[in-house]
Amino acid sequence: CCDRNRSTPCANAPRRRRLRATDRGMFQMTTKMRAIKRLVTLGWAVICFNVAHAGLPIQHWTQPGGARVWLVESPAIPMVDVQIDFDAGGRRDPAQQAGLATVMAGMLSKGVAARGPEGALDENQLGEAWADLGASFGAGAGADRMSFSLRSLTEPELLARASALAARQIAEPSFPEAVWARERERLAASIREANTRPATMAGRAFGQAVYGGHPYGYEMTEATLARIAVDDLRALHARMILACRAKVSIVGALTRAQADALVTRLLGRLPAGDAAICAPLPAVGEVAPLQTAQDRRLPFDSAQAHVLIGQPGYKRDDPDFFPLLVGNYTLGGGGFVSRLTQEVREKRGLSYSVYSYFAPGLHAGAFTVGLQTRPDQAEQALKVSRDVVAAFVADGPTPEELKAAKDNLIGGFALRLDSNRKLLDNVSNIAWYGLPLDYLDTWTKQVEKVTAADVRAAFGRKLQPDRMVTVVVGGAP
Repeated sequence: CCDRNRSTPCANAPRRRRLRATDRGMFQMTTKMRAIKRLVTLGWAVICFNVAHAGLPIQHWTQPGGARVWLVESPAIPMVDVQIDFDAGGRRDPAQQAGLATVMAGMLSKGVAARGPEGALDENQLGEAWADLGASFGAGAGADRMSFSLRSLTEPELLARASALAARQIAEPSFPEAVWARERERLAASIREANTRPATMAGRAFGQAVYGGHPYGYEMTEATLARIAVDDLRALHARMILACRAKVSIVGALTRAQADALVTRLLGRLPAGDAAICAPLPAVGEVAPLQTAQDRRLPFDSAQAHVLIGQPGYKRDDPDFFPLLVGNYTLGGGGFVSRLTQEVREKRGLSYSVYSYFAPGLHAGAFTVGLQTRPDQAEQALKVSRDVVAAFVADGPTPEELKAAKDNLIGGFALRLDSNRKLLDNVSNIAWYGLPLDYLDTWTKQVEKVTAADVRAAFGRKLQPDRMVTVVVGGAP
């Protein structure tokens, strides 16, 4: 708006000066964040180099209140990432209230209750408080666990304020009625929209067929949402979110003593658990193996047919994990070098993308083969995919395929740890599934020692090609 060659300022120059003064704080914050980003990038370059050339020590201890802690000290950058896991995921949902855990996790950001001299905070005030701290906090629920995550700089005063706010959000959510009514309608609208997509129909039919009556097959619907009230959210929180049930994973620039104090602050507002309240939760039944093949065809007016093939797979702590990981890279997890891609896409042009994967959890997660194709080609794509799976289960990988799979997995291992978040994900999986503390140190050795016979035997134990679920959504009735 101004001619820079003029010797006199333009008419709105005073206003521009005022704007610059107003934005000075934002500019300083932006400059700080850029500096932090550069520091983080440099720090993680150092960390990744060290991980590749040395062990990654994970410290583990149990607090007097029962919370279990896993820590990786990472002093290269002044940050800390924390994940707190509870056995409160979807597998604990009542069938008639599927989605309860997901809803509760989402509502934790909608406000905290007043306590003593501390006033209540609504969702906007919470968001502003986290923005002022330059920290982040979140909650989410999966099939197995409910997780809380905190990221903050480790400057003592800042970390103390961030952990205090996180502790309130973990222990004292307000679950406001009006907000839940709004969120329930928003979720219901999202479900209605998703139900117009063939991928939604395929996933739902596949999950129900693979898991039967197991909670892994539950799905949140408008009907289950309607049965969830604020009192149900409060009851679930009071029953499941207890310090004695927490598994806490930490990666950052903290010593063991500092990490222990941080965990104490984060969980300090939760009720103290006695023997009765901290008793083991009831066991959840296992996923039943399929006794016969199932074939479900659902008509849908779409240009592409969605195809899913699979069955229950294995649990995360299964000793066959590494042979199955290596083998699936060759079968359908390795992108363009996988057998499924070569046979379905490259040789026959039946699909742009085809894949396979295992999804292990505390229970047997599904083995899935997925693709999209023209409805008139669905039968051919199905036959080719089934034949590829059956042949791989019977024969396993060739020596060349095995070497390529192991080289790729080992060569890409550092990318599994190249960020604070990824390292924390790995540590939290070690904590949640009870894996050895040296799991990351021995990962590449475990992959390297896998043989073709190991892969063939593991796939033979886990997959039965003649007893798989097939779901096809698309095409005429």
